[in-house]
Amino acid sequence: MEERRQNGQGWECIKSDGPPPFITHRLFRHANGSIQEWLSRKHRKNLIAREIGLIEAVGKLLLRCLWMPHELNWWIGAVFAVGASLFAIASILILAPDLAAALSLAPSQVNAIYFCGSIPFTTAAYLQLFQAANSGALPDEEQEQSGRLKLFGWKPASAGWLSCALQFAGTILFNINTFDAMQPSLSWFKTDLLVWIPNFGGSILFLTSGYLAFIETGHRYWAWQPGNLSWWIVLINLLGCIGFMISALLAISLPTPVAPWRDTLSVALTLQGAVCFFLGAVLMLPETVREEVSLC
Repeated sequence: MEERRQNGQGWECIKSDGPPPFITHRLFRHANGSIQEWLSRKHRKNLIAREIGLIEAVGKLLLRCLWMPHELNWWIGAVFAVGASLFAIASILILAPDLAAALSLAPSQVNAIYFCGSIPFTTAAYLQLFQAANSGALPDEEQEQSGRLKLFGWKPASAGWLSCALQFAGTILFNINTFDAMQPSLSWFKTDLLVWIPNFGGSILFLTSGYLAFIETGHRYWAWQPGNLSWWIVLINLLGCIGFMISALLAISLPTPVAPWRDTLSVALTLQGAVCFFLGAVLMLPETVREEVSLC
């Protein structure tokens, strides 16, 4: 789709595309003839414009990105990694009851680890939403003069902002479901009402959020870009969302006994989702490294 719009700074949008109804990629031309590429994910997260390859990212992960507290994107990745780690630990303890018994952990205490993990998830999701809400203007738009920060923002035409908003809402539902799961001796009906329904709702929001982030990065409803670090991040996160979704479907309680394999598979898929979110969060760290930072 072609569009032409120019502001007083001399920038003109000469091309825009993306998966309808979203625009995730633009090209701008300056009055002096220079070209600037705009990528939705890079813009909302204030990342360098060029694409980073996976091999290069691993090198930067090992060398440069373990401590970048001045970068909000680094905090988002680090806090997501903490939450995902706690979800993974709780899932392993359920799958290995002998290990939980050796650590003298009751089922309610294991569920408390899930709840503790949901808090960093919500914190990181909010930071990501805050980041998207306060992304700067496009090159051909006038910068806002007020300088006021937005707590949530409202950008429903942006795939990135929608992804962040839905993920944040999903984490709140996970807060509710993991907190309620700590209550002992719930009937099957109360388990479904207090634990399963918010789990199922949160998983739907996560899955929708994950797919929106995927199409925002690939600029298509489906894209294959294995040389792009950002593509790997959103793909791995999307696989984690799928794991959470299937896990939630299997976790419904019934008045009659269910096959043990179903509960085991549900927890195993929660573990798979947690591992995926951990990997995606860790890969966000090298994605944050600035181009001007040289490698050793």
